[in-house]
Amino acid sequence: MLKPLLSLTGGLVAALAVSALHAAPLSDEDLSVAEVLRDRALESSDAYSIVESLTVEVGPRPAGSAGDRRAVAWAQEKMKELGFDRVYTEQIEVPRWNRGHAHARVTAPFPQPLVVTSLGYSVGTPEGGITAEIVEFPDVEALMKAPASKVKGKIAFINKRMERTRTGEGYGPVVGGRSQGMRNAAEKGAAALMIRSVGTDSDRFAHTGMMSIKDVESPVPALALSAPDANLLEAMLERGKPVEVKLDVHNQRLEDGPSFNVIGEITGRENPEEVMVIGAHLDSWDEGTGALDDGAGVAVVMETARLIAELPQRPRRTLRVILYGAEEIGLVGSKQYVEAHQDELDNIIAVSESDFGAGKIWRFDTRLPETRFDIADQMMQLLAPLGIERGNNKSSGGPDSSVFVAQGVPAFGLYQDGTDYFDYHHTPNDTLDKVDPENLKQNVAAWVVMSFLATEMEGDLGRVPTEH
Repeated sequence: MLKPLLSLTGGLVAALAVSALHAAPLSDEDLSVAEVLRDRALESSDAYSIVESLTVEVGPRPAGSAGDRRAVAWAQEKMKELGFDRVYTEQIEVPRWNRGHAHARVTAPFPQPLVVTSLGYSVGTPEGGITAEIVEFPDVEALMKAPASKVKGKIAFINKRMERTRTGEGYGPVVGGRSQGMRNAAEKGAAALMIRSVGTDSDRFAHTGMMSIKDVESPVPALALSAPDANLLEAMLERGKPVEVKLDVHNQRLEDGPSFNVIGEITGRENPEEVMVIGAHLDSWDEGTGALDDGAGVAVVMETARLIAELPQRPRRTLRVILYGAEEIGLVGSKQYVEAHQDELDNIIAVSESDFGAGKIWRFDTRLPETRFDIADQMMQLLAPLGIERGNNKSSGGPDSSVFVAQGVPAFGLYQDGTDYFDYHHTPNDTLDKVDPENLKQNVAAWVVMSFLATEMEGDLGRVPTEH
């Protein structure tokens, strides 16, 4: 059971009352309340208990699975326990898939096993597996340019390393191999695809993740190799002899089925129809327990709402927490949410999402009209003492939030230090022990400042230009 926020002081109650009389977007009294919330979060927020509960009581939760259904029930119960005014779900339709076994072994010239995992929604091999020669490519672009004769009947091996960065910007240049590699290999008649895992670790864990499967006429098995095993294949190929690998893979594509976005609200006292949306995604891959991706984000936004709910009065407008379904397989929950709520998007003042692990937040980005930079500057007064610096005005607000931003909705982005995030991302190593409770407190402190001030300010943030 989470410890309730201690009663706020009489001075703070008075500050809340006075703030209602001010017309400025962010009054001194608003900032005073946000400062108290920030400091309270650093002292007594308990987001760690939330992510612990999710990982222990639910565990892995791929879209449309039994674990996903448990997570949806868990989230509704937890939101009610934390004091949300309204808790509900909205059904979405998702493609479903069951992971089976995936075995790989070099059969010649140097027989030994390899550590692999199926990429999301990969098909299996025929009964008895397949054995084929490896053909190596430095990146997916090289595979795309290769003649079919070089690839046909072979196992295409994309061997591109990911760069470690604080921002995670090394992800974009390599993830194309995972998302588009199988499609291109299949079109050229390959027997299968293997990629160097999209990750920055040197552990013998392979990283799973989604790939493009729509309208691929003859999909082939697609696997990720752990980094040490990718190094091993690389070294074997450098010896100038053909390298053959046997693959034995069993996966099962299921009929599409239901999942849910889980939504909780702290209802605004004056303008409840105006909404600040903060979110995370509830689903995870099945290899680990989804503690970093995105259990930590779920905990941060739920705890943020809890702290705001325990103020003496509700904020001026509604704070809506959306735990999106099926993010991992293509932002399915957020896309279906935006499609279903097109007529209400103008009431959403801004969006933001926590989906980059559990490291300390170090940068605050926005996507606002230039006329509203003053609001971000005022927020920075309270974020700077947390070790957070001002970033740029190009934020997507996070993966799911980007779907809203594409419709002109403003966004805030609180970005964690992702230096080691891709060591664990989509692996069996994404577990609770990687989450630092003190880092989570700092996350909540930043989120509660941003969320409270956005819900309490006078006026709105307008709309931002959309990119085409």
